[in-house]
Amino acid sequence: MSWGDTRGVLQYVPQFRGKLFVVVVSCPQSALAEVMLDFISLQNIGVRLVLASDAQTIEQLADLAADVELKCGQVVQPMDALMVSPVLQRGQTALVDIDGLDPLGADVAKFAVELNASKLILLNEGAGIELDGQPIHALRAAEATSWKEKPGLAGIALLEKSVAACHAGVPRVHVLDGSVPGVLLSELFSNEGVGTMVYADSYRSIRPIVEEDIVELLAMIGRSVRSTHLVPRSYEAIRACMDDYWVLDIDGNVVGCYALYGYQETNLAEIACLYVKQSHEGMGYGAELVKNGEEQARKRGMKGVFALTNRASVFFQKTMGYQEWSMEKLPASRQLMLQQSGRNSRAFGKEL
Repeated sequence: MSWGDTRGVLQYVPQFRGKLFVVVVSCPQSALAEVMLDFISLQNIGVRLVLASDAQTIEQLADLAADVELKCGQVVQPMDALMVSPVLQRGQTALVDIDGLDPLGADVAKFAVELNASKLILLNEGAGIELDGQPIHALRAAEATSWKEKPGLAGIALLEKSVAACHAGVPRVHVLDGSVPGVLLSELFSNEGVGTMVYADSYRSIRPIVEEDIVELLAMIGRSVRSTHLVPRSYEAIRACMDDYWVLDIDGNVVGCYALYGYQETNLAEIACLYVKQSHEGMGYGAELVKNGEEQARKRGMKGVFALTNRASVFFQKTMGYQEWSMEKLPASRQLMLQQSGRNSRAFGKEL
């Protein structure tokens, strides 16, 4: 693992610490020993775990836990959240027998909700939810119907049960191929994942900035500011006009941003400070941010939007369908600001 990979993993440690994951272990028996090492890693960073499986697998997990010194306790009464809580409070991983139950069925989903689990994870015996042989990495529960109609979709039953679990109150359901070594940590400690995550609402969103985001935003755009691709901004300047800033949030991490400045004298809005982290480039997030900016401009009653750039001219023209505008079409106040800045930017605009 490279240092860059290590840093990427470490960003999740404070986010996961103290959270509760229910993991349904249905992977091949030959994979249990390695999966147990993943459980230790999660326990060591403060994740609270509930491992659920059939009676035979629970006994095997208990034996393996003793071998590798995983702190765990078996719950005598199956599927009882009140019995599980004391085990978790002692800092142990809870082993729960769900023999005879559907691994992603309504009973297991209800159990996860009663525990207030952040995630319900299925380590499946084989492949999970795939389209044309590749996992669908993230899927919003509300959009599942359109996915089910796609040719080449495999694992429809798993998808339907995952969606039902989300509707029951589980925030996120992960379906993983448990036969793949390291699949659990690879899924949890990467932004895009390696299996399928079905989420209720909040995995990826473009939302208004909050003050806690400002430091992250400044660090994120710093490289582009130093390269003179973005105008320098201070903490105080952003805080003073927070209503203008929006961020792209993926799994609790800010990975992109834009600002929308309105000019009432011309009913135009400027999309500025558009940025996506290097690690997330090439995934279409820049276009999502611009489209969101256009929608916000419409809500404000603006008749058009524009951006000032040199570096992103191809993106705005080819990807977003913007036209190059003469400077005279811009608001007079913005023309003056551009002249005073000495920046040789080009204008690209779009009627709404």
